[in-house]
Amino acid sequence: MTAPVWLRTRQWLRRVGTVVKKVLHVGCGTATIERMPEGFQDGSWTESRYDISPDCNPDFVGDMLDMSAVPDGSMDALYSSHNVEHVFFHEVPQMLREFRRVLKDDGFCVITCPDIQEIARFMAEGQLDDPLYHSPIGPISPLDIMYGHSASIERGRVYMAHKTGFSLKLLAKRLGQAGFGQYHGMRNRPGRDLWFVATKNEVGQEMVKRIFEKYIPSELT
Repeated sequence: MTAPVWLRTRQWLRRVGTVVKKVLHVGCGTATIERMPEGFQDGSWTESRYDISPDCNPDFVGDMLDMSAVPDGSMDALYSSHNVEHVFFHEVPQMLREFRRVLKDDGFCVITCPDIQEIARFMAEGQLDDPLYHSPIGPISPLDIMYGHSASIERGRVYMAHKTGFSLKLLAKRLGQAGFGQYHGMRNRPGRDLWFVATKNEVGQEMVKRIFEKYIPSELT
């Protein structure tokens, strides 16, 4: 079986001595780097997978409040898709400090999560359990987005529960409080989610916007 292009490119880069960057895929589930934004798929990145469930065979098993299995300053980037809503509101600063801790000095995070402001609009209109869209795990309603996927939780995956939510303004505030140097975000209303890039240290607004444009899905930018 022929290896995918991104893997063959990465192997070639290693042979010629090109530095391969490391991205920590937090809350990876069964997803791999091929499900991440295009910027991570140019062959220069190697993925380390982190998840609370050992069933998906991650490289690291743990929760987001104690990521001590990952050494300080060991990652060039961190990618988190729909995970940050799984901790309580008071735990958000600790989680984001852990995200920042594992990054190298010039590292950055890419974070996406539900846009609770947009979901609240649907709920205010009475659309609580109406499917908003269909995902690989089935139909997703505003209640699923607000509180966690009910079918998964019913099957015993209680870690799928959602314990807090974010607006664009609130997540930006929390990133600043956690010590990130720069951050830039947007509301993706068609997808009903938020997208942020945050750098560990200050890099200037123009630089963080360039990182944003490269590592956010191209159809959003």
